[in-house]
Amino acid sequence: MKAITSLTALVLGASLAATALAQETTTPAPAAAGAGAAAAASGNAPAAEGAAAAPGGATGGSDAPVEMAEGQTTLPNGMDITPATQENGRWYNAEGIPTFKIDGKAVDFATFNGFRRYHAECHVCHGPDGEGSTYAPALKNSVLRMDYYEFQEVVASGRQGTNSVMPAFGTNKNVWCYIDDIYVYLLAHGTGEIGRGRPAERGEKTDEYKAQEESCMSM
Repeated sequence: MKAITSLTALVLGASLAATALAQETTTPAPAAAGAGAAAAASGNAPAAEGAAAAPGGATGGSDAPVEMAEGQTTLPNGMDITPATQENGRWYNAEGIPTFKIDGKAVDFATFNGFRRYHAECHVCHGPDGEGSTYAPALKNSVLRMDYYEFQEVVASGRQGTNSVMPAFGTNKNVWCYIDDIYVYLLAHGTGEIGRGRPAERGEKTDEYKAQEESCMSM
């Protein structure tokens, strides 16, 4: 199954966000869009009041550092990150799950754009480069343990914590149209394939990528 994009993506995101809204009758008001993050797994760090919650529940240690052997392609969640096919300017593994590709020192454009989108929407709570903060988990580690579809669900519908809330981003096009880019950027950094900071080299933005981006943003 390829990553969900364009109209289907927005319909899914809006549906999940609406479901979350319907369930939140007495929850604290969510943080402003962009302050919380395309985030997806829990940690044990305490959350500040009103801050974006650590998505994923109470699975202890889920954002602890992950040791990846050199050349290892299977994540703790069982996913193989080997790029197999390219579609709409993005790379996917053999199961159709988004992944990254590095050619020499150049990351694919989606991964590069994921760095940009993450730091535009997510880093305030989850820290630069997905390294975590005092109240939100290190997503570069969490994403290696979390199922891709659970990641999508949490980002789209948000998650309520004990003293905090992660808002739903399913209707925020600046997040949802680039959710796969954010995901693969976190994978690439979490596995140690790219370091901290802006990737120095990147692949070209393909016409297919541009078309999909315009389609999603125009919905």
